Amino acid sequence: MVVVAPRLRTGTDALGASRLGAARLALSRVRSGPWLIFWIVIVAILVLPILLFLLVAVSPRLLGQGDAWFTLDAFRQVLTGSLVRGALDSLGVGVTAGVLATGLGAAVAWVVVRTDVVGRRWWAGSMFALLLAPSYLVALGWERLLEPAGILDLLGVPDAAPRALLYGPVGVVVVLTMKGVPFAYLALSGALRGLGEEFEVAARVHGGGRAAAARIVASLVAPACWSAFAIVFAESVSDFGVAATLANDAHFPVATFTLYQAIDSFPVQFPQAAAVGWVLMAMAGLALVAQTRALRGRSYRVLGGRSRPARRHHLARPAQVVVVAAVAVLVAVGLGVPTIGAVAASLINGLGSLVGSHQLTLANYSRVLQSPALRSPLLYSAELAAITATVTAVLGVVAARMLSTRGGRVSGKVLDLLLLTAVALPGIVFAAGYIFTYNLPVVNSLGIHLYGTTSLLVLGYLATALPSTSRVLLGNVSQVQESLREAGRVHGSGMVASWLRTVLPLLARPILAAWVLTFAGTLLELPVSQLLYPPGHAPVSVGITKALASYDFGGGTAMEVVAILVALLGVALVWGLFRLLAPSGWHRMGGGTS
Repeated sequence: MVVVAPRLRTGTDALGASRLGAARLALSRVRSGPWLIFWIVIVAILVLPILLFLLVAVSPRLLGQGDAWFTLDAFRQVLTGSLVRGALDSLGVGVTAGVLATGLGAAVAWVVVRTDVVGRRWWAGSMFALLLAPSYLVALGWERLLEPAGILDLLGVPDAAPRALLYGPVGVVVVLTMKGVPFAYLALSGALRGLGEEFEVAARVHGGGRAAAARIVASLVAPACWSAFAIVFAESVSDFGVAATLANDAHFPVATFTLYQAIDSFPVQFPQAAAVGWVLMAMAGLALVAQTRALRGRSYRVLGGRSRPARRHHLARPAQVVVVAAVAVLVAVGLGVPTIGAVAASLINGLGSLVGSHQLTLANYSRVLQSPALRSPLLYSAELAAITATVTAVLGVVAARMLSTRGGRVSGKVLDLLLLTAVALPGIVFAAGYIFTYNLPVVNSLGIHLYGTTSLLVLGYLATALPSTSRVLLGNVSQVQESLREAGRVHGSGMVASWLRTVLPLLARPILAAWVLTFAGTLLELPVSQLLYPPGHAPVSVGITKALASYDFGGGTAMEVVAILVALLGVALVWGLFRLLAPSGWHRMGGGTS
């Protein structure tokens, strides 16, 4: 029997092993460094501001806002007296707008997907245009038409009856319904495209008429209907644009403006504002609970190997006229009429005041382009929108990659939960959380001085844009196989170079689309801008509302029109540069995943 003595490490071997271990540790730190930075950003922009802000509602002393370690006084104030009216108004408006928008969105989706109506692509495009239009601009367009001494008054058109409807619950519901129709359309059009026609045929074969077939289709797309209702309801109760413009002018209080007033008052009522934030979150949860209970115990799996695409119904000439007219009226109410109101108001001299000739003129546009008070907010917002869109696109790709990684990592599940929660949070809650968190003495003692700076405003924009952007990019990123990047590494490329050469061409168009959507949305964003803008640097949305509050309707609406044109010009410029400068292969491959 041969016994082999263990080999003793010499000093050289031990030194080599220690160096190898140190090298591996350093490499692991380098690899984990970007992920650590990513999680620090997520915690700083999504977790801490919201968590601390909501916590102050039940424990004000913990955060230096009162004497009680645990109390429900803030909730008692919110749910009693005049404050409860705002919550009830928001609940009623959300339910009404949700039901109406779901019905109208279903009708538009049916017309576009299941019929041969004239101009189907135009009607589908109008839904996306309405989706991008900020709610406060839609409301302001209607106000310019129907307000006293407004466009219709100057034209001598009787408008007392529609004005009374606009400045009240009816007007608020109409504007929010129009803003909710695109969400319902997107949710239901996809469901109708995937639903075959065999169910309708079966109903007709067994003696059912068109009404019976319609009931069967409606029952089969119930999940999409409930999803549409939940989305529109959550968007309506959390909307700040209509609350700060039309609802405020009509003296119709809603929850989001109640929260804003608590933050904008002196002294600031953080516990009450946080309690309103809890109420808004609870309202969004109500819609999800209702959806879950309505769909419990039922199966809606209708796609299979024998499913056949549904054929488009042919519309006779009279039906074509009726359908086209109905959809045109819907688009006009949601987008066309407010646009006409804004453009017309911007061309009138002295609108909103007794001074001026009230004649058509381009002087308002000249003031916007020449006056620093009106021009600077537009340039400031354009710069911040470009920065936000770029950072959001980068972080969105990182988040989407983490969410799509196989193996179900805990970090991915935690990130998924955080992003889903953030999507449901109103922008006004994010802004209030940032004001509270980054103004705490403990934060300032750590050397973090962000309150009242442009950096905090950008972080607020980023917090509201990142959750939805990452969800949009998730489908595209999940289609890219890891073997592509690994193949680049095998052929000598580094980590970054392999990603740029193999993955970026596939994701170029989806990333660019996400950048464009974020840029356009941030440029005209209102709630975060209203609460977080630094002194002396008002974004364009704040500049518009200030001009209108000073009864400079011509200058304010001219700024609206110019801002929208800048957004469209920025979108066209970015896509044009991409088509001119990007390799031709990027166009084909990018289109394959988008």
